[in-house]
Amino acid sequence: MNLQPTLWPESLSSDPQRLAQLRRAGETALQDFPPAWLSQWPDVWAPLAAWLAAEKATITASVPLIGIHGGQGSGKSTLCRALAQVYRQVLGWNTVVLSIDDLYLTHSERSQLALNIHPLLSTRGVPGTHDVNLGLLLTRQLRQLNEGQRLMIPAFDKIQDDRLPENYWHTVTGPVDLILFEGWCVGCLPVAEEDLQEPVNSLEASDDSNGQWRRWVNQQLAGRYADWFAQIDRLLMLKVPGMNAVQQWRREQEDSNRKQSEALSQNKIRLSKTTDRSLSETGLIRFIQHYQRLTEQALHALPARADLVLELDARHQVAAIHGKAQEVNKP
Repeated sequence: MNLQPTLWPESLSSDPQRLAQLRRAGETALQDFPPAWLSQWPDVWAPLAAWLAAEKATITASVPLIGIHGGQGSGKSTLCRALAQVYRQVLGWNTVVLSIDDLYLTHSERSQLALNIHPLLSTRGVPGTHDVNLGLLLTRQLRQLNEGQRLMIPAFDKIQDDRLPENYWHTVTGPVDLILFEGWCVGCLPVAEEDLQEPVNSLEASDDSNGQWRRWVNQQLAGRYADWFAQIDRLLMLKVPGMNAVQQWRREQEDSNRKQSEALSQNKIRLSKTTDRSLSETGLIRFIQHYQRLTEQALHALPARADLVLELDARHQVAAIHGKAQEVNKP
C-alpha cells in the first residue's frame, strides 16, 4: 500500500529508506495487533514512527520524552507498544513506555484524599489522583540509567482499582533511548476560573455543586502536573471524536481490563488478594463524567499546542492528520 499524501502531510515526510524499513518491520512484528489498527500501519502509523525518529535527532535531551495524549480508548497503549517493538527491531532502540495509569495513587491513598479533601477523589483518573512525585522521579531515573542498571516501574490493575504488588511491576534495563509517556490527561492545561463556575454534567451538579472538587483538580493541573508535563519534548495527540466515542471505547476497554485481570489471577505468582471493582453500565457513565470537563477542554485547547494531531473517527480510524501550525489534511 502506498503512502497517501492527502492524509499524511508532505511537510512531515521523513527519510524514505527508514520509512520503508519501518513499514516492513510492522508487517512482520505486529501481526498480533488489531486488524483495523494494523490496516493503517503503512499509511499512518509507520510514517508517524519515521517522523518521530527524525524528531528524536533534533531533541537536545539525551533521552527524549514523548508525550502521547488521547481520550480513553483512543489507542495510546496500542501505538506505544507498536512503536517500541519496531524501534527495537529496526533501530535497536530501548524504548520505554511510561503510562500515567500505572502511577495512580493506591486505593487506600485515594480513599484518604476522599476523606480529607472531597469524596469524588476516591475515583481514579483526574489530576490529583496520580503520584506525580514518583512520575518525576522515574523520568529522571530513566534518563540516567547506565548499561545494565535496572529500574522498577509500578503496574496498576484497573479491575482491582489498585496498584499491583511489586512482583508484577515492569523492569527496565538501561540504557534507555526513548520514553513514551502516555495518558488521557498528559499535556492537559488548567481550565480558566470562569469556566469552572457551572457544572458540565449531572455528576458535578449533584456531587460538586459548590465546585470544590473541580477547583482542587484544576489547582493540581496548574501545579505539579505542569512541572511534570514541562518535561515533554514532543507532544502527540490522538484526538477523539467526542464524549460519546469515549464512553463506547471505555466500555470496550473495561471488557479488556477484565480479561487482563483474570489472566493475572491465573499467573503462577497469584495475587494475595483480589477485589473486582469493575464497572456496571451505570457506574461507567458516572465514571466517564469525572473526565468530561478536562477531556472537552483538551479537545478545544491541545490541538494548537501538540506537535502532531491525529484525528480519529467513530470507527477508531485516523481520518485527518496535521502538525503544529498546519491545516488539517483529510483523505
